Amino acid sequence: MNVDEQDDTTIYKVVLNHEEQYSIWPASRENPLGWNDAGKQGAKAECLAYIEEHWVDMRPLSLRNKMAKDATDVSEEKSGSQ
Repeated sequence: MNVDEQDDTTIYKVVLNHEEQYSIWPASRENPLGWNDAGKQGAKAECLAYIEEHWVDMRPLSLRNKMAKDATDVSEEKSGSQ
């Protein structure tokens, strides 16, 4: 941890966008457009630890949904061709 991080007394909040991607934002500021509170506030290190624990799949939601749909389509094609 560098000196700047040790001196950082800012309270952060974890925010989440429509693609289920996480970030931190100063708790005293209004969320950026398109981002919502994820329910965690605290020191920077606490918020980053929360993100590391909860953001287990880095792919955007739209990509995960497309890949799941493609896998379902392939599975249906295979079962329909037998």
